[in-house]
Amino acid sequence: MKKLLFLTLIFCIAAVCSMAQYGNLRVIVIGAHPDDCDDIAGGTAILYSKLGCQVRFVSMTNGDAGHQSMGGGVLAKRRMLEAQEAGKRFGVEYLVMDNHDGELMPTLENRLKVIREIRNWNADIVITHPTDDYHPDHRYTSILVQDASYMVIVPNVAPDTPPLKKNPVFLYPGFSSPEIAVDIDAVYDQKIYAMTAHESQFFEWIPWTEGILDQVPSGREERQKFLAKWYPPVNEPVKSCLKKWYGASKGDKVVYAETFRYAPFSRRPSDEETRKLFPMIKQ
Repeated sequence: MKKLLFLTLIFCIAAVCSMAQYGNLRVIVIGAHPDDCDDIAGGTAILYSKLGCQVRFVSMTNGDAGHQSMGGGVLAKRRMLEAQEAGKRFGVEYLVMDNHDGELMPTLENRLKVIREIRNWNADIVITHPTDDYHPDHRYTSILVQDASYMVIVPNVAPDTPPLKKNPVFLYPGFSSPEIAVDIDAVYDQKIYAMTAHESQFFEWIPWTEGILDQVPSGREERQKFLAKWYPPVNEPVKSCLKKWYGASKGDKVVYAETFRYAPFSRRPSDEETRKLFPMIKQ
């Protein structure tokens, strides 16, 4: 019994020390719709949260057009509630802006909103969509982040919000050309569970657009398995990137990962700094 208590104490001390060491890291993920951040970096966000880091998801639109049989304010309210529930499951803050779905534009007003969000969060890392994404809201979200990326340190732009002292690192999802790969095996099930909070999207709207609405199960566990099938195991480019960061032996065993690459306008930290920015990456 004494040995068990001692080991428990050691574990708790280690956990507290880990949170104290990494808790000053602040990450903001900026997506177009109230489920995009979850898809881009949900597993990585969980890992950050478990280390005591501060993570915020931002949706640039309220998602009021993303459904086959409902829309407007009713859908916006539903998607807001889904995002709030997902945020609880991920362990992150979730902000949904009140721009109309499908109508987002890279205006000065929206740029200033992004600048203020990044500043207010005092972000070390900003993750968003790539500019060549299929959806116009995704592309314009990416442009807004790009246009804000330098301005976040300029005092005379949005002077009502104190500027950052240095630019964050800006990242896109890695897809087929990853520069950073994060092992999410330990939190993969939690990511899928958190994403199931977006019922209107993953079990209604997207299946309807794919013509598979009749294949959506009704039970909670069955729905998690249904959604999990959308996320295949890592491919060779991702496996290669994992081996770089985790070592050949550990990297080769990873089944599920989230990948990132530096945005063209971002500063590129050294490998040593990257490991500090992604403290969950350990060989």
